[in-house]
Amino acid sequence: MSTDRPRKQIVLAAYVGGVNEHTQWEDPAAGSQIAFSSFRQVAETAERGRFDYFFLAEGLALRERDGQVFDHDVAGRPATLAVLAALAGVTEHIGLVGTLNATFNEPYELARQLASLDQLSGGRAGWNVVTSFDAFTGGNFRRGGFLDRSERYERAAEFLEVARELWESWAEDAIAADATRGTFLTDPDAGAFSHTGTQFDIAGRFTVPRSPQGRPVIVQAGVSPQGRDFAAKNSDLIFSPYSRLAEAQEFYADVKRRAAGFGRDPKDLKIVPSIGYVLGGAEAEAKQRAQDLLDQTLTEKTVRTRFEQVWNRDLSAYDVDGPVPDLEPDLEGPPFIQGRAFHLQDRVEAITAWRARAAEEGWSLRQLAAEVFDRSQLVGTPEQVADQLDEFVQGDGADGVVLGGHVTPGGLDEFVDQVVPLLQERGSLRREYEGTTLRDNLGLPVPPRGPRRDAAGIDDGALSGAR
Repeated sequence: MSTDRPRKQIVLAAYVGGVNEHTQWEDPAAGSQIAFSSFRQVAETAERGRFDYFFLAEGLALRERDGQVFDHDVAGRPATLAVLAALAGVTEHIGLVGTLNATFNEPYELARQLASLDQLSGGRAGWNVVTSFDAFTGGNFRRGGFLDRSERYERAAEFLEVARELWESWAEDAIAADATRGTFLTDPDAGAFSHTGTQFDIAGRFTVPRSPQGRPVIVQAGVSPQGRDFAAKNSDLIFSPYSRLAEAQEFYADVKRRAAGFGRDPKDLKIVPSIGYVLGGAEAEAKQRAQDLLDQTLTEKTVRTRFEQVWNRDLSAYDVDGPVPDLEPDLEGPPFIQGRAFHLQDRVEAITAWRARAAEEGWSLRQLAAEVFDRSQLVGTPEQVADQLDEFVQGDGADGVVLGGHVTPGGLDEFVDQVVPLLQERGSLRREYEGTTLRDNLGLPVPPRGPRRDAAGIDDGALSGAR
């Protein structure tokens, strides 16, 4: 990292996850995962900390284990857009980003809903574009029975293309007002659109004028080479799966390089991984607290459920404090765990590697889970956590992080009260919001108006992860 380079402003996002291994739902301070008061508290706390945006995932189906709904997961989740629209009325600056599925929506309807949120919030909307990852979720929709996996990504690419055409169908000055005529159209063709493609054949008038930020911020995830290309070409913000510095730097440099290859300014593409944090009055206290949280997280049920998804078998007969099962995965049977994203490409390869590592280290199944499933965290005193985060961003591991607390809804309070002021003091985090839109605060330009028909080449790595 160059010593004379201007200090990067850290992008901060807050999210509300489900009741699962990342959330301590049995903690006395834990509240509802689905009540609006919880969403509101997290969003308002993040806004107090001058975060860039609040992020909410979508839940289109209740997760199941062996045909039964998980009793340690969210039993219900309000629709993402409804929650974000409600939050628009009680916040002023923070962005509102939602995961919305391109497989089970239609371009006109979803583009109109997002444009409406963008208008109502004053230009603070963002869309994390995903596809369905399994037929289990599709069972709730008519497409579940016949839309092949490859076609889902073809549909998603064209979906994004159509949405942009709709958002760009209004000129910035298409509406005017005066004392005698009231509000009137200055452009008789405002909103007119026509699209014919392999997935969609639509024409008509888009009803929502161009938003203050041009169009919603587009968020995606891309890991494979094709997925990285798509995200680098089309996204404003990318979710990175890497939160350890060396691999994060490689991903960061690669995607920024790809963005430049598409004629984009690399600074106009922000990269953020998800990460947790644990604070303590001293380093030893923070480390012990992190270990205690991990021990509470890795219950027998959690360990079995996570590994059952990989083995695709019932592992209830195996002691989680015993050795890794000498059992091959079921590659032919129906999914034992339904409704949860699964990213391993080769179950046999993963299990073979895990079994060898566990034998070498003398790990039990629970200890292996701690190594495999524990997400990276910022751990230490407030000063140490501020240092760790700042070094990660200034060292080009990312442009910021998506931060979640272990308890909902008060899990961000410690970070906002104790770490945010330290980051502000060193000039790595704003003291006040710079503008009124999400693009303003992310430092992204307003996109020029005009058709973009370049969305293509999408794959599993580019658009995945609907929950």
